[in-house]
Amino acid sequence: MAEDAGSSAPVGTGRSSIRAALKRLRRIVAETGRVRLALTAVFLILALLVGRYSWQVPLVANAERSFYDLREALFAPRVDEDRRIAMVVYNDQTLIDTKKRSPLDRATLARALTALDGMGAKSIGIDILIDQPQDEDAQLIAAFRAMKTPTYIAFADTRSNQDQLIYEQQQYLNAFLAQLKGSNVHPASIRLETDADNVARSWPTHPPGLPEMLVLSMNPAPAFRGYHGSIAWRMPKSGGEADERHVFPSFPIDLFANPDVAPAFAEQIRGRHVLIGGDIVDIDQFMTPLTPVTGRQTIGLEVHAHLLAQVLDAKRLPVLSPPLLWAFAVVAVAVGALLALLSLRWWWLVIVVVVQFGIVAGLPFWLQARGFDTQHLPALGWAMGWAISFMAVGSAARVVGSQQRRFAQSALGKYLPADIANQILAEPDTLALHGERRPIFVVFTDLGGFIKLSHAIEPEAVASLLNRYLDALSDVVLSYGGTIDKFVGDAVVAFWGAPVARPDDGTRAARAAYAMWQTGEDFRRSVDPALPPIGKTRVGLHYGDAIVGNFGGEGRIQYTALGDSMNTAARLESANKALESNVMASRAAMERSGLDWWRPMGRIILRGRSTPVEIFEPCPDFPASDRDHLTKALDGLGQDHEQALAAIRDISKRHPDDEALLNLIYRLENSQAGEAYVLG
Repeated sequence: MAEDAGSSAPVGTGRSSIRAALKRLRRIVAETGRVRLALTAVFLILALLVGRYSWQVPLVANAERSFYDLREALFAPRVDEDRRIAMVVYNDQTLIDTKKRSPLDRATLARALTALDGMGAKSIGIDILIDQPQDEDAQLIAAFRAMKTPTYIAFADTRSNQDQLIYEQQQYLNAFLAQLKGSNVHPASIRLETDADNVARSWPTHPPGLPEMLVLSMNPAPAFRGYHGSIAWRMPKSGGEADERHVFPSFPIDLFANPDVAPAFAEQIRGRHVLIGGDIVDIDQFMTPLTPVTGRQTIGLEVHAHLLAQVLDAKRLPVLSPPLLWAFAVVAVAVGALLALLSLRWWWLVIVVVVQFGIVAGLPFWLQARGFDTQHLPALGWAMGWAISFMAVGSAARVVGSQQRRFAQSALGKYLPADIANQILAEPDTLALHGERRPIFVVFTDLGGFIKLSHAIEPEAVASLLNRYLDALSDVVLSYGGTIDKFVGDAVVAFWGAPVARPDDGTRAARAAYAMWQTGEDFRRSVDPALPPIGKTRVGLHYGDAIVGNFGGEGRIQYTALGDSMNTAARLESANKALESNVMASRAAMERSGLDWWRPMGRIILRGRSTPVEIFEPCPDFPASDRDHLTKALDGLGQDHEQALAAIRDISKRHPDDEALLNLIYRLENSQAGEAYVLG
């Protein structure tokens, strides 16, 4: 066998993760079948559409609404009582006192309007439909026609309110309003809208033919005409079950219908917009995004109050433009696909997923906190688009990867232990062309007499025997977690400590070296006795630095180790023949093996070297007491050579068939005291 390992220079560096992902993408596109590639493209398009239009997808839209409600409730401003608006309400006590529930008592409304008209209100809006005749109508019409304060009375029609208004009611409402022409009382639309889950979130649409919205009539604001964004809900600054404070002050209408009491509340009305309507249990109640937090529904009159406050604040909520929403959807899908292409360890994958989820989930909250309208923002759609993209591309990658993995595992498994092969497959960058200096345990073996045998039998028989022998030794190396470097004829070169180092590499290497000799003996005994005899398997073990890595070219590489430690192990293997031993290790390897089965075999100068090497032989069956005596005798050679030699002869007498021990005595007898024996 060759004694010196080959050489080559390490080249190349690790590629970046992004570059590796793009390279993997090109490989997937090239190796995925047309059908799967088309299916993956369909799923990517689906991911993009979900990421943009999730609010239009059944079930998903419900989840998007709930997610929006959470944001709205979390960031709704906590405000003091709004002194710009006052609500005057019919409550359940009013119904009891007037003995009327529906229609509401109009005499009470007439008296209250007369009182309010003199209190300096900016405007009055009435959220009560006058849609059927009552005895007090003449009194109410007189009060309306006498109003000096701009007043707006509820209007609806059967086209936009089919569920609550019939033809006869519409006719009466129109006739009633016709009697108010020329007065300060004007019709206004009280239309409100809810989503499919009956929650009021948005400004109502304005069908053609309806008068101006109530709140825009009370406070004209051209910027809000045609506005259909979200309602800017607000909450009391202090809340809780025991706290009865509200955003808008509310007064029973009875207070203003009583001429003796009404003047006391003039300051609560002066300079404010007044909304009149009902605050009656189970009538005109709306769920809002705040309902899960407050635990209560909101009356329609208060919904109008929030709309009016939003107008007064000029709070037309900004939204993300459609191109920007498309851009976010594209980014979400692209990031999901890219992550599926990255070869990350599971903990890095978890971290990256958590970070990305935090960004996707946090962005809508960040926008909401800064005053953006995040209704119809596809927050869950982004997450779903990301997930669909990740799974679609990941599925295609796994199909291609499983094919490549089976091939790679088959190839790597012939040279590396299964766990190391799997780790390399999980981190393909380790196969890049480069080298690094690492301390390793190196094992060299050689089979005596095989060259003579190969000349005596047919080539087919030689190949069969050699393959069986190398398979047996390879199994030993892999079972002990070693890396097979190369085969040189009948020689096996293996090392421990690369590409993955373990704490017990020294123990593994030492046990493997001894097991390889034993396996060689078993093989020798199994060969047909009619064939020329095969010699022993000799093994050398050394520990030292080496340059380890992939060397070669882009088209053909070999994972190998280079350096003096390889040559030293080879010379230790070769020395066995002269030492009449089977396995020989250097002190460096012995000390790091963690085993106590070593016996010292003196100091030698290996062929082609000038520096002495202390050598040790694994002898698990050699008595421990004799091993200790042998160690003491060799340590005493420098002080009394003859006495130490005599002690070793005594040990040898107890082991007359120990050829290696006899060889040690021979070397000591033929070398100067304290000097190493030079191998020829």
